Amino acid sequence: MRKMRVAIVESSTIIAEGVASLIGRSGEFEVVYTGGDMRQFAERFAVVEPDLVVVGSQAVGGVTLRTMYPELQDAALVVLSTTVCDEDVMRQFDGVVNIYDNQAQVVRKLRAAIEQSDTNPYSDSHDLSERERDVLILVAKGMANKEIAEALNISIHTVMSHRKNITHKTGIKSVAGLTVYALLNNLLDQNDVNL
Repeated sequence: MRKMRVAIVESSTIIAEGVASLIGRSGEFEVVYTGGDMRQFAERFAVVEPDLVVVGSQAVGGVTLRTMYPELQDAALVVLSTTVCDEDVMRQFDGVVNIYDNQAQVVRKLRAAIEQSDTNPYSDSHDLSERERDVLILVAKGMANKEIAEALNISIHTVMSHRKNITHKTGIKSVAGLTVYALLNNLLDQNDVNL
């Protein structure tokens, strides 16, 4: 059986080396990268080719990693929880490993994250599909689900499914936030929005 290739991005050398040692002893994982800087790791991603990326919670900040670093869409993404993180930020990960977990718990959570990544419909792409962009534009214009369904000639359940996907991919729940997202990504003009 092939060992799963793991990259660890954690600013604390002690924590990074400890995690590397812990999962390396399991025999299931091979640590192929350790470093503290996400940008440097992203530049080396194609060379390292990890199956799984463990990111320290302090390296996350408030960003959506797969949007900022599209390379990460090809790997399972796990946060190493060393600090309290915002719930919306945590949703982007396929798994969470706590700093207080023992070896068996860490290995089990890493395995589950890889399985989650393989079955997660969002892991293939965190970019919005064309239909999701259409729904987002109409949401930003202030239309209700029923109006969107009629305008796009789809069921209201499909509209709700697209909205759920949009929220998951962007991490934004409010209509106002989605409107700002649409404006910032040039999906609609400011004149199209009722302010």
